[in-house]
Amino acid sequence: MNCRLLYLIGELVQGGAEQQLCYLLQAMDRERYSPRVVVWNYREEDVNIPQIRALGVPVHSFPSIHSAAKLRVFRHMVRRLKPEVVHSYSFYTNFAAYWAARGIRAVAVGSVRGDFTMEKKEAGPLLGHLSARWPRNQIYNSSSAAEMCRLAQGFFVPKRLSVVRNGLDMERFRSSPPAVDGRARIVGVGSLLPVKRWDRLLRVAAELKQSGFDFLIQIAGDGGLRGLLEQQTRDLGVTDCIEFIGYTDNIPGLLANARFLVHTSDSEGFPNVVMEAMACGRAVVATDAGDVPSLVADGKTGFVVPRGDEATLLARTVTLMTDYDLCRRMGEAGRAKAEQQFGLDRLVSETLAAYRTMGWKGA
Repeated sequence: MNCRLLYLIGELVQGGAEQQLCYLLQAMDRERYSPRVVVWNYREEDVNIPQIRALGVPVHSFPSIHSAAKLRVFRHMVRRLKPEVVHSYSFYTNFAAYWAARGIRAVAVGSVRGDFTMEKKEAGPLLGHLSARWPRNQIYNSSSAAEMCRLAQGFFVPKRLSVVRNGLDMERFRSSPPAVDGRARIVGVGSLLPVKRWDRLLRVAAELKQSGFDFLIQIAGDGGLRGLLEQQTRDLGVTDCIEFIGYTDNIPGLLANARFLVHTSDSEGFPNVVMEAMACGRAVVATDAGDVPSLVADGKTGFVVPRGDEATLLARTVTLMTDYDLCRRMGEAGRAKAEQQFGLDRLVSETLAAYRTMGWKGA
């Protein structure tokens, strides 16, 4: 069972980490590196499982057992597969990657793919601290999260960390001019979770409607808040202006029909959807979470808005609704940046380079 690179991920639902793992596997030389994927919480219906299998990458899962038993099973699996690298792609599986690789020659690598403090909190007091320190080598997708970790100091931090920003399949996300006529379409993409702060966008919609604008906001994504958000649209009287379309695998098509993207999150790493909008030639209005301020050039490829400043969020949205030429120019500048910085070749080369700095002897 030849396996050089073994990836451990919590699940393979729709999400940024899951998409990035698919991109990494898609772009790497799979014959050369013989990657495999282990899913901690496996469900056959998860959307990214068929994508990984279509690449010819084996997907492993666990029986229905508790986490301590999974640790033992995974440790035995690693000893059988004998990988050169065990890379956890979810924060809360970091410690499992460390434990499984302990005592053998495999290089264990952890991940932080969002806000460092929030990742620790969401994992729980014990697992959060363990996964923040072990493995001692970790890859962050966000410079802001890496800096937060460096400032944290203390015992429960990794020894060595590298920053590898997300990549994007530029062939899938094609650029086109935004529509100039008809009802303005605004897109939001992401899980329907509290951290995404969709309530901000709904209140902006209410203000836009009161001001007489003709628009439709399409929100793509699923999550536990859908019922509450739909109730909020009714309470605000904007059901004719908001469309919850659920999960879609056609984000390029959704963006192609949009004027621009609005992203209202409170916490981010290096958000895929902002990259995707820029690659499609769409201007972006986004809160200053994570690496958004370095990803979006304020005033050039879009607008960066302080979290909680809904007046500015509204004003920037109105600007892009009423100034088509600015919207188009920002989209063109975003596409140019995407072509220079977002490619998958960079994602693969930087990931493999990070492994080497962490002790991997592979080539």
